[in-house]
Amino acid sequence: MRALLGATAVYFGAGVALAAGAAPAAALAQQARTFDIPAQPLPEALQAFGRQSGLRIAVDDGQVAGLRSVAVRGAMTPQAALRRMTSGLGVEHQFLADGAVVVRRPARSTPVATRRRVAYVPGEAGGDASNGSPAALEEVVVTARRMEERIIDVPVSVSAFSAQQLNDLKIEGGSELLRGVPNVSFSKDNFTGYNFAIRGVGTKAMSVTADPAVAISFNNTALLRNRLFEQEYFDVQRVEVLRGPQGTLYGRNATAGVVNMLPNAPKLGEFTAEAQGEVGNYDSRRARGFVNLPLGETLALRFAGALTQRDGFDFNTTTDQNVNGRDLWSTRVGALWKPNARFSANLLWEHFNEDDDRSRTGKQLCTRGAPPKDILWTDPSGASRTSPVFTRWTMDSLTPGCQNKSLYTDAAYGTPNGRGMPLVTGLITILPFTTRGGPDNDTYLFRMGIDPFGSASGRQSTDLREIATFYDPKFKAENDVVQLNLEFDLTPQLTLHSQTLYMEDSYYGSQDFFRYDPAPGLIANREGRALKADWNAWLGTPINGAGTFVDPQLGTLDRLAAVDISQSKSSQYSQEFRLQSSFDGRFNFNLGANYLKFKTQEDYYIFSNAFTMIAVQQNLSANYNPDCTPKTATAKPNACVYIDPNPIDKIDGQGHNYYRSLDLARTESWAVFGEGYFKLSDKLRMTAGLRYTEDTKSTIPVPTQLLAADSFWGGGTVGKGYPRGPEQTQNWSALTGRLAVDYKPDLSFTDDTLVYASYSRGYKAGGGNPPGPDWNEANSNYPKLPRTFDPEYVDAFELGTKNALQGGRLMLNASAFYYDYKDYQVSQFIDRSMHTETFDAKTWGLELEAAWTPVRNFRLDATLGWLQTRIASGETSVDVMDRLQGRTDYTVMRPWPTSPMTCIVPNEILGRYIQNLDVKQAASSSTGQIFIKMLCPGPTVFQNGFLPGSTWSNAYKDQWGPLVYNPLTYIDPVTGVHATNQGRGFSADLGGNSLPNAPELTFNLGAQYRINLPGSWDMTLRGDYYRQSDSFARVYNSEYDRLKSWQNVNLSATVVNREHDLALQVYVKNVLNDTPITDAYTGPDELGNFTNVFTLDPRIIGVSLRKGF
Repeated sequence: MRALLGATAVYFGAGVALAAGAAPAAALAQQARTFDIPAQPLPEALQAFGRQSGLRIAVDDGQVAGLRSVAVRGAMTPQAALRRMTSGLGVEHQFLADGAVVVRRPARSTPVATRRRVAYVPGEAGGDASNGSPAALEEVVVTARRMEERIIDVPVSVSAFSAQQLNDLKIEGGSELLRGVPNVSFSKDNFTGYNFAIRGVGTKAMSVTADPAVAISFNNTALLRNRLFEQEYFDVQRVEVLRGPQGTLYGRNATAGVVNMLPNAPKLGEFTAEAQGEVGNYDSRRARGFVNLPLGETLALRFAGALTQRDGFDFNTTTDQNVNGRDLWSTRVGALWKPNARFSANLLWEHFNEDDDRSRTGKQLCTRGAPPKDILWTDPSGASRTSPVFTRWTMDSLTPGCQNKSLYTDAAYGTPNGRGMPLVTGLITILPFTTRGGPDNDTYLFRMGIDPFGSASGRQSTDLREIATFYDPKFKAENDVVQLNLEFDLTPQLTLHSQTLYMEDSYYGSQDFFRYDPAPGLIANREGRALKADWNAWLGTPINGAGTFVDPQLGTLDRLAAVDISQSKSSQYSQEFRLQSSFDGRFNFNLGANYLKFKTQEDYYIFSNAFTMIAVQQNLSANYNPDCTPKTATAKPNACVYIDPNPIDKIDGQGHNYYRSLDLARTESWAVFGEGYFKLSDKLRMTAGLRYTEDTKSTIPVPTQLLAADSFWGGGTVGKGYPRGPEQTQNWSALTGRLAVDYKPDLSFTDDTLVYASYSRGYKAGGGNPPGPDWNEANSNYPKLPRTFDPEYVDAFELGTKNALQGGRLMLNASAFYYDYKDYQVSQFIDRSMHTETFDAKTWGLELEAAWTPVRNFRLDATLGWLQTRIASGETSVDVMDRLQGRTDYTVMRPWPTSPMTCIVPNEILGRYIQNLDVKQAASSSTGQIFIKMLCPGPTVFQNGFLPGSTWSNAYKDQWGPLVYNPLTYIDPVTGVHATNQGRGFSADLGGNSLPNAPELTFNLGAQYRINLPGSWDMTLRGDYYRQSDSFARVYNSEYDRLKSWQNVNLSATVVNREHDLALQVYVKNVLNDTPITDAYTGPDELGNFTNVFTLDPRIIGVSLRKGF
C-alpha cells in the first residue's frame, strides 16, 4: 500500500520521477527547524518528520517495513534531518516542487541483489505479509558503541534481547542468559558473588579487591556490586550481551565483555500501563507491571515494579522444612524532563529487596577418606622400613579429608572423616570432669577416636535437593541505584552526555556450614559426674541421654555444629561525561572521561560450638576464667581468648571464639577515552579507540583471630578484637583500545552483509590477598604467601560476519576469536583466606547465531559456541585436593588444632618419628603422640618444634641423630632442592589445562509456531533446548574437577488478543527436572575439603496473565 505521511493526504503514483524537484522544494528543504525524533520504526519516524517539518511524505510502506530510523534531535534543515534519520538504511529521498518528499528504495538493475539493510536478531517475527508469505525478522537497534545502531551494522559480537524475546525464551534473570548467548556460562560462588563467563573468561577471583571480568551495567553504567543476578527482569527495554573486551567505551573490568540491562524510560505524551500476574507450582506467586504517566508536554513519569514469592526448592530433613525459597520485590521510578528539543534529563531510581531462606550453596559432597595403615620409608642408611599407624594422635593426624575423586559417584555422597579435622582432634584435650565416667570411663568432654560425622556410615541422601541441617538458611539483600542522565545538544551535530550514578548495596546470607547433620552423643553427659566449677555454665541439660554444650551463638546442642554468615555493605559513585558527534560526513567520534569511587566491607563468619569449647579450655590453661577475668595476679595480658557472649544475630564482632574474615577495601578510578568512526568509502569503515585508565586500590589488612591469644596455646598477639594494620595502596595505569575494520560487500545471495576484523586490548586491575591469621612470629613458623596479585591483560583478535538473507527471513552471524591472556586471576581457599593466583592462558573459538522464518508463522532460532582454552606451559599451583602429585614418599599431615596449615611430610621424617615412639614405648602417651602435629608449619611454642637445636628435635634423637625438620626449607632428597612450597605440597603442572567454567560446546535450539485464531486472537507454541558440554570447576582439571555436560528444556504456549492487548501464557521450565552439577566450590583443608555444589532450579510450571492499557 502506498501512503502519504503528513498533515495533508495526497497520493503519488509509483512512477513519480525523483528528478522532478523544483526550487520551492529546495528552499523548504534548506529552512532550519528544530527536530526531536527518537529512533523507532521508519514509518512512524517519517510521520513524526512530516509533522515537525510541515512537509508531506510519500512512501511505499511495503518498501520500508522492518526498517528502523536513526534518532534526530536539534536544529537543522529538513534535508539534513531526513538524511540523518535514514542513514545506512538503503533508501533515498527527493524534495518535490510542491513541498512533498518521496522516500523509497532505489531501483536496481539486478533484482536478485536488492539490499534490504535490515538488522535481525532472535525474537518474535514481524507482522504477517499480506499475501501469506513468511514475514521478515524483527529488527533490533543496540547501543553497543554507546549510540543507537542496527545490530547488523555493528562490528562487535553482540546478542540483544527485547522484553518480548526475554519472555519467549523464559530468560527471567541474568543467570539464564547463557541459554541465548553462545560461549557463555554462569555459576554462583560460595559467598556473595557469581561468575558470569564469556568465552572462558569470568570472575574466578573471589578476593574483596578482585574486580569482575564481565562489566554488569545498568543503563550503560557498570556496577561493581549489584543484584542484577538475584532479581528478575521487569519493564526492560532491552538486554545486550557484548562478547570480547569492551574497555574503550564501557570502562574498566570489561575484559570478557559487557552485560547491559536497559530499562524502559518514561515516554512523553503517552499514557500506557501494563499489569501481569502469575501462579505456579511451589506455591509461586508473581506480579509485575508499569504505568507511564505524561504530565504536560515536557514531563513524564514511569512507575514499575515486580514481586516474587514461592516456597523452597530444597527440603531439610532435619527441620522438616522446605528451604531455598524466594520473597523478593523490586521497584523503579523514572522521570523524564524535556523542556526543549535540545535538552533532556532522565532520573531513575531502582530499589531491590529480598528477605527469605535462599541458600547460597547447594548440597555438600565428599568422597570419604581413611588414614593409612602404615608408613613405608627409607632410613638414612638406605634401608627400607615399615612403621604401622596405630596410635590415636597419629591416626587423627594422618586422616585425610575428602578425596580427589569424581563428584558423580555414589561414594561422593559421603561426609568428611571428622577425626582428621584439627579442631576435632583438639577437643579431646578438654577435661571438664574430676571423676571418670561415660562409655570410655574417662574425664574427657569429647569422646576420643570418634568421628562426629560417622553416623549412617558417613553417608547422606543422594538427592541434590535434600539437605539435613539443624539450621535453615537466612538471606537478606537490599540494593538502591539512582542514576541521572543528561543530554544537551551543543549543536545539531554535537551532543554532550552526562551520566551520574550512586549505588548502595547490602547483603546477608547465613546457613549451616556443614550441609548435613553431625552425630549426637559425642559430648559427655554431665549427670552423675563431678564437674569442675569452671565448666558448670557451659554444659547443659542432656538431650535423650546425650550431653550438651551451651554455645553463646548457637545455643544448646547435643552435637558439633557450625553456621556461617557472609555479609557485605558497598557503595559506588560514578560520573561520566561524553561528547558524541553525528556529522553527515565521513568522520564521527565519542570522547569522554569518567570517575569511579567504590567502597566495600565484607565479613565472613564461621560459628561453631567446637571453637567455643576449645576457647574455654585455652582460657583455663592460661589462668583465666572463661569470661577473661584473671584467676591469678600473674595471668599474662592478652592471653585470654575473648568469647563473645551475644547471640548470633547480636554479636559484637570482637570474639575469637569464631572465625571472622573482615575485608575493607576502596577503589578509585578515572579514565579518558575516545573512539573515532571513519567512513573510508561507502562500503568500508574503520573504528579506532583508545582509553587511558588509572586505578588506585586501598585495603586495610585485618588478620583473622580464630582462637588466637598471646598464650602458650593461642600463638597470637591479642585475645580480643581485630586490630587493623596500616592501609596498603596499590596503583596501576593502563592504555587499552580497539581497532576494527568493517566492509559491506554487495553479494548476490544476501540482502545485507557485514564483514569485520578487530583487535582489542583489555585490562583488569590487580589486588591484594588477605593477611591470614595473626600469628606471633616469635612463636610460629608459617609460610609466607604473596600479599598481592597482578592485573590481567588480554590481546583479543576477532573476525566476524553478519548476514541477512531470503528477503530478511534468515539471519546468520558468525565470528572467530583468539585471545592471548596474561595473569588470569583465580582464587582458592588457603590458610583460612581466599588467595588469588594468576596464570597466562590462550583461548580461541567460533560462534554462530541464526534465526529463520522458513514458512509463514514458523520460526527457528539457534546458537552454537565452540571454545578452546589452554593454560600456558610452565604455570603451576598447589592443589589442596592433591598435594602429593603422585609422590609416594610423602604423606599428608593434619596440623595443630589452632593452625590452618595442612602440610606434607617426607616419609623418612614421619617414619623416624613413629619408630621413635615405639622405641621409647611412648605409644600410650598423649604427650609423646601429640607432637607429631608439630611437623607441619604452625606454632613453635613447644621449644621451637623440630627446628634445628630445639628441645624436641633432641628429645626424638635416634641412632641417626636428632630429628631435625623445617618444612619451610626442607631439601627434597630426590630433587636436591626445596620442592614442597614451604611444606604446602608439590606444585601441579597446569600447562595445557582448560580454564575453569569453559565448556567446549554450548548449543541452543528454539522453535516457535503461531496459530491464527478467529478474531484478533492467536496462539504461539515455543520450545527451547539448551546444552553445554563438559567443563572443569578448577584449573587442575582432575576427575574431581570435571563438571559433566547438562541440558535444559523449556516449553510455553501463549494466547494473545492483540486488539485488547491481552496475553495468557502457560510454561514449563526444566521440563526434564534435571539436577546437573553446574559448578563446585572446594572447602577449607582444616574442615575436610568438602565440596559445595550448585544445580539448576527444578521443574517449574507457571500460568501468567498480562493486560496492557
